[in-house]
Amino acid sequence: MSPSSRDLFEEALRLIPGGVNSPVRAFKAVGGSPVFLARGKGCSVWDVEGREYLDYVGSWGPLILGHAREEVLDAVTNAMQRGTSFGAPTEIEVEMARALTEAIPSMRKVRMVSSGTEATLSAVRLARAATGRDLIVKAEGCYHGHVDALLVAAGSGVATLGIPGTPGVPRAVASQTLVVPYNDSSALGEVFQRHGERIALLILEPVAGNMGVVIPKKDYLATARELTRRYGALLALDEVITGFRLQYGGVQSLFGIDADLTTLGKVIGGGFPVGAYGGRADLMDRIAPAGPVYQAGTLSGNPIAMSAGLTTLHLLKRLDPYSRLEQLGKSLAEGLRAAAREAGIALTVNVFGSMLTPFFTSEPVTDFRSASRSDVTRYADFFMKMLKRNIYLPPGQYEALFLSTCHRDSDLDRTLSAAREAFAELAA
Repeated sequence: MSPSSRDLFEEALRLIPGGVNSPVRAFKAVGGSPVFLARGKGCSVWDVEGREYLDYVGSWGPLILGHAREEVLDAVTNAMQRGTSFGAPTEIEVEMARALTEAIPSMRKVRMVSSGTEATLSAVRLARAATGRDLIVKAEGCYHGHVDALLVAAGSGVATLGIPGTPGVPRAVASQTLVVPYNDSSALGEVFQRHGERIALLILEPVAGNMGVVIPKKDYLATARELTRRYGALLALDEVITGFRLQYGGVQSLFGIDADLTTLGKVIGGGFPVGAYGGRADLMDRIAPAGPVYQAGTLSGNPIAMSAGLTTLHLLKRLDPYSRLEQLGKSLAEGLRAAAREAGIALTVNVFGSMLTPFFTSEPVTDFRSASRSDVTRYADFFMKMLKRNIYLPPGQYEALFLSTCHRDSDLDRTLSAAREAFAELAA
C-alpha cells in the first residue's frame, strides 16, 4: 500500500527542514499538511493516493502548456538519449540564446543559469560592476529570489510567513538596498533625488506576481525608465514569472520599456530548472570570460532543460495562445467576483493575462501594503474548501494562480461551481 500525503510529510519532517524543499509548499499559510503529488497531465494533477485535482499552480508558472505536454516529453527523451550533461558547449544553448534575443529586443546577449535567483544575483553583480556604484533599489513586496541584497521587504513565501528579511543577511548588505513602495512614482523620484548618484540598479517586476498579482499603474514603468537614465543607473526588469507567460518574449513591449537587463526563468525551462539574464551587449560583455565580472555554473545551459524550454518556446510562438489565455483569465476573475458578491464576501481579484489573484479585501490592491490588508485567514479557509472540492490553488494569499493552454471553459465552470459552494460556506 502506498504511503499517504500525511505519512510522507511526517517522514519528510524528520529528514528535510520543515518537511519541504521550498517554504511555500509547506501549507503553513493555509494550515494542514501539504498534498504530495505523484503525476500530472494537462491541467490536472494526482496525489499519491490517486485523487485528481484541477491545477492552478502549474509548478508556480512554468507549465504554460500544461503538465506532460507530449512535444516537450519527446524533446526531453530524445535529448536524454544523447547524454544528460556535458559541462561543455552544446548547439542547443546557441539555439536558446538566438530564440531569446530575437524575442526580447533589449536582450542583445544572454547568459543561461539554473534558477531565477541566480539570474537576479548575477544582474545585481553586473550592475554594480558596470556603474561602479553599490546601492540597489527594489520595490516592497517584490521577490527576486533568495539573494542577500534582494531579500529585504520581499514577497512570495517571505510575505506569507511574515519575514521582513532573514537571519543570515548581514546588516551591511541589507543597508545597500533601498526599498520603495510598488506603484509609487513619487517615491521613486524621491529616492533617486536623494541617492541617485550612488544607485547602481533599480530592479522591478513589471507585473508583480509575488505579493499576489499587482498591475503597474499607468506611467509607473516609464517613470522608472526615465529616472534610471537621468541618474546613470541601470533598470532591470525581473521577468522570471512574466517572461513568455503574458506575451511571447516579455511584457516590456506592452509597456514600451527597454530594460538594460532582463532576468528570465520559469517558462523558458518548460518545467525544468532554468534561469537567464541578458541585456545590452556592452553590459553583457563584462561577464567572464569576455570581461572581468565573474559568474559561472557547471550545469548552466543543461541540454535537457534547454530542450524542454526551447520546445516550449517554439510551441508558444506557433500557437500564439495569449489572447485565449487572457480571455480565460478575465472569465475566471469575473466569475470569482460574481460568486463572492452573491455570497456577500469581500473580494478583489487582480488579473493580468493568464495570472490572477483573489484577495480577500474590499479595497483595490495596488501595492504590498494594500495586499497585506487582505484577510489571510479567510483565504486559508477558502483554499481548504476548494481543495476539498478537488481544486488545487496556491497555498498562500500572496501568490498567483496560473492558467495553462489546457484549461477549458468547462474547467472554469467546475472551478466557479466549487467557488460558489465555498463562498456560501464562508458566509454561513
